[in-house]
Amino acid sequence: MNRILVAFFSIVSSSLLFFGCTRKAESARSGEVVVYTYDSFAGEWGPASKLAELFKKKTGFTVTFVDCGDAVQAMSRAIIEKDNPNADVIIGIDNNTSSQAADAGILSEYSPKGIDSIDIALRSLLGAEKKLVPYDWSHFALIFDTRSSVPEPKSLRDLTDEAYKGKIILMDPETSTPGLGFVAWTRAVFGDGDAFTDFWTKLKPNILTMASGWSAGYGLFTSGEAPLVISYTTSPAANLEYDGIDYYKALVFDEGHYMQVEGAGILNGAQNRKGAELFMDFLISEEAQAVLPLTQWMYPVNGNVVLPDCYKKAAAVPGKTLSVDSASVKDAVSDMFAAIRK
Repeated sequence: MNRILVAFFSIVSSSLLFFGCTRKAESARSGEVVVYTYDSFAGEWGPASKLAELFKKKTGFTVTFVDCGDAVQAMSRAIIEKDNPNADVIIGIDNNTSSQAADAGILSEYSPKGIDSIDIALRSLLGAEKKLVPYDWSHFALIFDTRSSVPEPKSLRDLTDEAYKGKIILMDPETSTPGLGFVAWTRAVFGDGDAFTDFWTKLKPNILTMASGWSAGYGLFTSGEAPLVISYTTSPAANLEYDGIDYYKALVFDEGHYMQVEGAGILNGAQNRKGAELFMDFLISEEAQAVLPLTQWMYPVNGNVVLPDCYKKAAAVPGKTLSVDSASVKDAVSDMFAAIRK
């Protein structure tokens, strides 16, 4: 069943990548900024439409958000097109994929207005200084349906217990940044030796599926397919705000949680450089950042934004933050797949 689901999601995501990101070349589009992004950002409940409206009103530029599936797929598309980019800006490169983007040479330097107001720790964790600008952040967490009959896990290691057989939804780290973030989290906790391999070998029977992206995986969770899913500490706040659901819980583990910082950057060879720079300035402005908490469901990088009450009620706060070098995450993914394919 796992292989069938993974294959299905791979086919769907490949279609989104090919068709959703394909744009005809335009010799002149001085009034349009094209932004590659991911499904939850560009979707019905995401911030894209509101940001486009505000940006148009503020600058006169039209911004076109192109849904590339998940953020890893958006970056892959930008790499494929780097000699003749169709987009001006890319959104969603995070602290686990920043080194890959930098190595691929797809990003152009730009320091937007207001960059100095962003916490230096967030900027340092994202890396690729002067090429990637943080716009949101949160910690990864397992979201637990408290109505379930299975016990509440208290650590990552608990997830390997046979009580959770077929009850955990993950995302594919090769197509999804939350999927990649979970692998990085386990690397941070278990290291790069036998403990890491042993964890993934024991976890394998408990994985219901690895969905292609966050939207697909979280959708399976809210449909009741499994009581545990990888997501963010802030996710239950969205369920509370939108649906009045208070039985989804972000589990906080004493071993610590891995932080994701998401960034945006201007692509080398952008057709509309002026519009791209204005969009980068806009994205970290208080006006744009205020849109994110109730649409993106991540913490804004602009400290002047007041968080809604649902964050105080339902967004868990980990006591310890973990990280690993982004350049080592690729090796962690290889080790993970080797462990679960035994």
